[in-house]
Amino acid sequence: MIISIDNQTIVRHDDSRRFYEDGRGPEYERLGDGRYREVVERSDGTRVVTIRNRYGEVVQRSRIVRGGEEYVLYYAPELLEDRGDDYTWRDPGEDLPPMRLGVPIDDYIIDTSSEPDRDYYQFLEQPPVERVERPYSLDEVRYSARIRDKVPRIDLDTITFATGSAEIPMNQATSLRKVADAINKVLEKDPSETFLIEGHTDAVGSDDSNLVLSDRRAESVAVVLSDAFGIPPENMTTQGYGERYLKVNTESANQENRRVTIRRITPLVKPVASNQ
Repeated sequence: MIISIDNQTIVRHDDSRRFYEDGRGPEYERLGDGRYREVVERSDGTRVVTIRNRYGEVVQRSRIVRGGEEYVLYYAPELLEDRGDDYTWRDPGEDLPPMRLGVPIDDYIIDTSSEPDRDYYQFLEQPPVERVERPYSLDEVRYSARIRDKVPRIDLDTITFATGSAEIPMNQATSLRKVADAINKVLEKDPSETFLIEGHTDAVGSDDSNLVLSDRRAESVAVVLSDAFGIPPENMTTQGYGERYLKVNTESANQENRRVTIRRITPLVKPVASNQ
Protein backbone atom coordinates (compact mmCIF):
# COMPACT_ATOMS: atom_id res chain seq x y z
CA MET A 1 0.00 0.00 0.00
CA ILE A 2 1.33 3.45 -0.93
CA ILE A 3 0.35 6.10 1.62
CA SER A 4 1.38 9.63 2.49
CA ILE A 5 2.31 10.69 6.02
CA ASP A 6 3.86 13.99 7.08
CA ASN A 7 4.10 15.02 3.40
CA GLN A 8 6.17 11.93 2.64
CA THR A 9 5.15 9.01 0.43
CA ILE A 10 5.91 5.59 1.90
CA VAL A 11 5.15 1.96 1.13
CA ARG A 12 3.43 -0.01 3.88
CA HIS A 13 3.02 -3.78 3.99
CA ASP A 14 2.13 -6.62 6.34
CA ASP A 15 5.49 -8.22 7.15
CA SER A 16 3.88 -10.82 9.41
CA ARG A 17 3.11 -12.89 6.30
CA ARG A 18 6.72 -14.05 6.48
CA PHE A 19 5.94 -15.68 9.83
CA TYR A 20 3.41 -18.15 8.44
CA GLU A 21 4.47 -21.78 8.27
CA ASP A 22 3.17 -24.26 5.68
CA GLY A 23 0.37 -21.93 4.71
CA ARG A 24 -0.99 -21.75 8.26
CA GLY A 25 -2.36 -18.27 8.77
CA PRO A 26 -2.82 -16.37 12.04
CA GLU A 27 -5.64 -16.32 14.54
CA TYR A 28 -7.08 -12.99 15.66
CA GLU A 29 -8.58 -11.80 18.93
CA ARG A 30 -10.22 -8.44 19.64
CA LEU A 31 -8.88 -6.80 22.81
CA GLY A 32 -10.95 -3.61 23.13
CA ASP A 33 -10.20 0.04 22.26
CA GLY A 34 -9.75 -1.07 18.66
CA ARG A 35 -6.76 -3.26 19.51
CA TYR A 36 -6.37 -6.80 18.31
CA ARG A 37 -3.97 -9.66 18.88
CA GLU A 38 -2.55 -11.69 15.99
CA VAL A 39 -1.12 -15.13 16.84
CA VAL A 40 0.90 -17.29 14.45
CA GLU A 41 1.54 -20.78 15.84
CA ARG A 42 4.21 -23.04 14.37
CA SER A 43 4.46 -26.80 14.33
CA ASP A 44 7.10 -26.78 17.10
CA GLY A 45 4.72 -24.95 19.45
CA THR A 46 6.37 -21.53 19.05
CA ARG A 47 3.90 -18.64 18.89
CA VAL A 48 4.56 -15.20 17.39
CA VAL A 49 2.17 -12.74 19.02
CA THR A 50 1.61 -9.28 17.56
CA ILE A 51 -0.63 -6.65 19.17
CA ARG A 52 -1.77 -3.78 16.95
CA ASN A 53 -3.69 -0.64 17.83
CA ARG A 54 -6.79 0.69 16.10
CA TYR A 55 -4.60 2.20 13.36
CA GLY A 56 -2.89 -1.11 12.57
CA GLU A 57 0.44 -0.06 14.13
CA VAL A 58 2.49 -2.67 15.97
CA VAL A 59 2.33 -1.98 19.71
CA GLN A 60 4.15 -5.17 20.72
CA ARG A 61 5.59 -8.28 19.13
CA SER A 62 6.75 -11.31 21.11
CA ARG A 63 7.90 -14.85 20.49
CA ILE A 64 6.62 -17.37 23.02
CA VAL A 65 8.42 -20.71 22.91
CA ARG A 66 7.17 -24.08 24.09
CA GLY A 67 7.23 -23.97 27.88
CA GLY A 68 5.96 -20.39 28.04
CA GLU A 69 9.18 -18.33 27.90
CA GLU A 70 8.47 -15.02 26.17
CA TYR A 71 10.91 -12.84 24.22
CA VAL A 72 9.60 -9.30 23.67
CA LEU A 73 11.00 -8.04 20.37
CA TYR A 74 9.61 -4.52 20.70
CA TYR A 75 7.03 -2.67 22.72
CA ALA A 76 5.66 0.84 22.22
CA PRO A 77 2.98 1.49 24.89
CA GLU A 78 2.52 5.11 23.76
CA LEU A 79 0.77 3.75 20.66
CA LEU A 80 -2.14 2.72 22.91
CA GLU A 81 -3.01 6.35 23.62
CA ASP A 82 -6.09 7.86 21.99
CA ARG A 83 -4.75 10.51 19.60
CA GLY A 84 -7.99 12.12 18.53
CA ASP A 85 -9.34 12.56 15.02
CA ASP A 86 -6.96 15.40 14.15
CA TYR A 87 -3.79 13.34 14.75
CA THR A 88 -1.10 13.42 12.05
CA TRP A 89 2.18 11.50 12.13
CA ARG A 90 5.30 13.62 12.57
CA ASP A 91 8.91 12.61 11.96
CA PRO A 92 10.63 12.57 15.40
CA GLY A 93 13.93 13.30 13.68
CA GLU A 94 12.73 16.84 12.96
CA ASP A 95 13.24 17.67 16.64
CA LEU A 96 16.91 16.65 16.56
CA PRO A 97 19.97 18.59 15.40
CA PRO A 98 21.93 17.37 12.38
CA MET A 99 23.89 14.25 13.19
CA ARG A 100 27.61 14.63 13.78
CA LEU A 101 29.35 11.32 13.28
CA GLY A 102 31.82 10.78 16.10
CA VAL A 103 33.26 7.46 14.92
CA PRO A 104 35.34 6.53 11.86
CA ILE A 105 33.22 5.86 8.79
CA ASP A 106 34.55 2.27 8.71
CA ASP A 107 32.90 1.71 12.09
CA TYR A 108 29.62 3.10 10.79
CA ILE A 109 29.15 1.58 7.32
CA ILE A 110 30.41 -1.74 5.96
CA ASP A 111 30.27 -2.73 2.29
CA THR A 112 30.29 -6.51 2.20
CA SER A 113 32.00 -6.62 -1.21
CA SER A 114 35.01 -4.60 -0.10
CA GLU A 115 35.23 -5.88 3.51
CA PRO A 116 34.43 -9.61 3.37
CA ASP A 117 36.78 -10.42 6.25
CA ARG A 118 35.36 -7.94 8.77
CA ASP A 119 34.01 -9.25 12.07
CA TYR A 120 30.33 -8.64 11.31
CA TYR A 121 29.27 -9.86 14.75
CA GLN A 122 31.46 -7.29 16.49
CA PHE A 123 30.18 -4.63 14.11
CA LEU A 124 26.51 -5.47 14.79
CA GLU A 125 27.13 -5.45 18.54
CA GLN A 126 28.23 -1.80 18.45
CA PRO A 127 26.06 0.70 20.33
CA PRO A 128 24.36 3.61 18.55
CA VAL A 129 26.70 6.33 17.33
CA GLU A 130 24.83 8.95 19.35
CA ARG A 131 22.47 9.08 22.32
CA VAL A 132 19.02 7.53 21.93
CA GLU A 133 16.59 10.00 23.49
CA ARG A 134 13.80 7.50 24.14
CA PRO A 135 12.52 4.17 22.85
CA TYR A 136 11.03 4.71 19.41
CA SER A 137 8.15 2.83 17.85
CA LEU A 138 8.84 0.50 14.94
CA ASP A 139 7.08 2.89 12.54
CA GLU A 140 9.14 5.83 13.80
CA VAL A 141 12.32 3.91 13.00
CA ARG A 142 11.02 2.72 9.64
CA TYR A 143 9.92 6.15 8.48
CA SER A 144 12.58 8.44 9.97
CA ALA A 145 16.01 8.45 8.30
CA ARG A 146 17.35 10.65 11.09
CA ILE A 147 16.43 8.05 13.74
CA ARG A 148 17.71 5.08 11.70
CA ASP A 149 21.03 6.81 11.19
CA LYS A 150 21.76 6.51 14.90
CA VAL A 151 22.84 2.89 14.37
CA PRO A 152 25.55 1.50 12.05
CA ARG A 153 24.62 -0.33 8.85
CA ILE A 154 25.88 -3.12 6.61
CA ASP A 155 25.40 -2.61 2.86
CA LEU A 156 24.89 -5.99 1.21
CA ASP A 157 26.40 -4.92 -2.09
CA THR A 158 27.33 -8.51 -2.93
CA ILE A 159 23.65 -8.91 -3.84
CA THR A 160 23.33 -7.35 -7.29
CA PHE A 161 19.70 -7.00 -8.34
CA ALA A 162 18.89 -6.69 -12.01
CA THR A 163 17.00 -3.58 -13.08
CA GLY A 164 13.35 -3.89 -12.07
CA SER A 165 13.92 -7.21 -10.26
CA ALA A 166 13.76 -8.33 -6.63
CA GLU A 167 15.07 -11.82 -7.37
CA ILE A 168 18.29 -12.93 -5.66
CA PRO A 169 20.43 -15.16 -7.91
CA MET A 170 21.20 -18.50 -6.24
CA ASN A 171 24.94 -17.99 -6.66
CA GLN A 172 24.69 -14.72 -4.71
CA ALA A 173 22.55 -15.97 -1.83
CA THR A 174 25.60 -17.72 -0.36
CA SER A 175 27.33 -14.34 -0.04
CA LEU A 176 24.97 -13.63 2.86
CA ARG A 177 26.43 -16.43 4.98
CA LYS A 178 28.91 -14.39 7.02
CA VAL A 179 26.37 -11.70 7.80
CA ALA A 180 23.75 -14.35 8.60
CA ASP A 181 26.20 -16.13 10.92
CA ALA A 182 26.82 -12.84 12.73
CA ILE A 183 23.07 -12.20 13.13
CA ASN A 184 22.55 -15.71 14.47
CA LYS A 185 25.41 -15.17 16.93
CA VAL A 186 23.74 -11.96 18.15
CA LEU A 187 20.46 -13.87 18.57
CA GLU A 188 22.18 -16.65 20.51
CA LYS A 189 23.20 -14.01 23.04
CA ASP A 190 19.80 -12.28 23.05
CA PRO A 191 16.87 -13.90 21.17
CA SER A 192 14.86 -10.67 21.34
CA GLU A 193 17.16 -8.64 19.06
CA THR A 194 15.55 -6.88 16.07
CA PHE A 195 17.06 -6.15 12.67
CA LEU A 196 15.81 -3.81 9.96
CA ILE A 197 16.27 -4.94 6.35
CA GLU A 198 16.11 -1.91 4.04
CA GLY A 199 15.54 -2.08 0.30
CA HIS A 200 16.71 0.56 -2.19
CA THR A 201 16.55 1.19 -5.94
CA ASP A 202 18.25 3.42 -8.45
CA ALA A 203 16.46 6.47 -9.86
CA VAL A 204 15.16 4.79 -13.03
CA GLY A 205 11.36 4.45 -13.01
CA SER A 206 8.55 6.17 -11.12
CA ASP A 207 8.82 6.91 -7.43
CA ASP A 208 5.84 4.72 -6.49
CA SER A 209 7.02 1.71 -8.52
CA ASN A 210 10.49 2.03 -7.01
CA LEU A 211 9.04 2.09 -3.50
CA VAL A 212 7.23 -1.19 -4.16
CA LEU A 213 10.28 -2.74 -5.86
CA SER A 214 12.60 -1.78 -3.00
CA ASP A 215 10.15 -3.24 -0.50
CA ARG A 216 10.16 -6.53 -2.41
CA ARG A 217 13.98 -6.54 -2.42
CA ALA A 218 14.08 -6.17 1.35
CA GLU A 219 11.54 -8.98 1.68
CA SER A 220 13.59 -11.21 -0.65
CA VAL A 221 16.69 -10.85 1.51
CA ALA A 222 14.70 -11.47 4.71
CA VAL A 223 13.22 -14.66 3.22
CA VAL A 224 16.66 -15.97 2.21
CA LEU A 225 18.06 -15.19 5.67
CA SER A 226 15.24 -17.22 7.22
CA ASP A 227 14.96 -20.09 4.73
CA ALA A 228 18.66 -20.63 4.05
CA PHE A 229 20.27 -19.56 7.32
CA GLY A 230 17.63 -20.16 9.97
CA ILE A 231 17.15 -16.60 11.22
CA PRO A 232 13.68 -16.36 12.79
CA PRO A 233 11.57 -14.15 10.50
CA GLU A 234 10.02 -12.25 13.40
CA ASN A 235 13.46 -10.93 14.40
CA MET A 236 13.57 -9.02 11.11
CA THR A 237 11.40 -6.20 9.89
CA THR A 238 11.59 -4.91 6.33
CA GLN A 239 11.04 -1.59 4.63
CA GLY A 240 11.56 -0.24 1.12
CA TYR A 241 12.74 3.31 0.44
CA GLY A 242 12.78 3.38 -3.34
CA GLU A 243 15.18 5.91 -4.84
CA ARG A 244 15.05 8.24 -1.84
CA TYR A 245 18.54 7.48 -0.47
CA LEU A 246 20.85 7.05 -3.45
CA LYS A 247 24.34 5.84 -2.62
CA VAL A 248 25.61 7.21 -5.94
CA ASN A 249 23.96 10.51 -6.89
CA THR A 250 22.86 9.79 -10.44
CA GLU A 251 19.56 9.64 -12.30
CA SER A 252 20.90 6.85 -14.51
CA ALA A 253 20.72 3.10 -13.88
CA ASN A 254 23.32 2.26 -11.25
CA GLN A 255 24.04 -1.11 -9.66
CA GLU A 256 25.32 0.38 -6.38
CA ASN A 257 21.95 2.03 -5.78
CA ARG A 258 20.07 -1.27 -6.23
CA ARG A 259 21.00 -2.56 -2.80
CA VAL A 260 19.83 -3.85 0.56
CA THR A 261 21.05 -2.65 3.96
CA ILE A 262 20.90 -4.27 7.41
CA ARG A 263 20.83 -2.46 10.75
CA ARG A 264 20.48 -3.81 14.29
CA ILE A 265 17.72 -1.53 15.58
CA THR A 266 17.25 -3.09 19.03
CA PRO A 267 18.80 -0.03 20.76
CA LEU A 268 16.16 2.15 19.09
CA VAL A 269 13.03 0.13 19.91
CA LYS A 270 13.72 -1.49 23.29
CA PRO A 271 13.53 0.53 26.53
CA VAL A 272 16.33 -1.51 28.12
CA ALA A 273 18.61 -0.64 25.21
CA SER A 274 17.84 3.06 25.09
CA ASN A 275 20.40 3.85 27.79
CA GLN A 276 23.35 2.74 25.64
